[in-house]
Amino acid sequence: MSAGKLRLGVNIDHVATVRNARGSAYPDPIRAAKIAEEAGADGITAHLREDRRHISDADIDGLMAALTKPLNFEMAATDEMQAIALRHKPHAVCIVPEKREERTTEGGLEVAKEENRLAHFIAPLRDAGCRVSIFIAADQRQIEAANRIGAQVIELHTGAYCDLHAEGKFAERDDELKRLTDMAAFANSLGLEVHAGHGLTYDTVGPIAALPEVMELNIGHFLIGEAIFRGLDGSIREMRRLMDEARG
Repeated sequence: MSAGKLRLGVNIDHVATVRNARGSAYPDPIRAAKIAEEAGADGITAHLREDRRHISDADIDGLMAALTKPLNFEMAATDEMQAIALRHKPHAVCIVPEKREERTTEGGLEVAKEENRLAHFIAPLRDAGCRVSIFIAADQRQIEAANRIGAQVIELHTGAYCDLHAEGKFAERDDELKRLTDMAAFANSLGLEVHAGHGLTYDTVGPIAALPEVMELNIGHFLIGEAIFRGLDGSIREMRRLMDEARG
């Protein structure tokens, strides 16, 4: 797999977080998704959590009806979420770990210890035509397990890299970037498509976007936050520019 145009998936979860804070209909995540499409997003990501703390079932219904770009449906490996995904058949599903007490997805999925269960879980999704991605840390053991269970894509968790940058721990950040670089190349060598995401900002996106094996970045919280200052269209266009600059 050679480097092509780097795709940007915009995660709209936290538009729904703001909406749900007031229990109203605004701001509308579907409107945000349409703006993102026009601003240069190549796809839309939405995580339907078990506790429905942000995206709702109605949001998924609306996105499937309204989008012209692919939907990446993030979900835990539960029977309920599998049934919802099989009903909608989105372009892609990304299996992520999920705990009720966490603020956001913490760390990557533990695939190696659950190979048999996860292999059986994703098989019907693949059979339905969904492209299956596994959200994992930059760890060779987890990548090998994701490959064995039949995932077509892995999404590398960039949260540790971004946190170390924010904390000014630049030597440790560079070590984590090397792990991401090495594991992107390793996954690519197995024939897996490589995506990356979590915590990426204007300051941290460049080195990840420059990795030739990475085909897609999924970014949400930062873009929704930055939209307060420059508008959603402007925040996405700037991220798209930085990604293209790094790739070029």
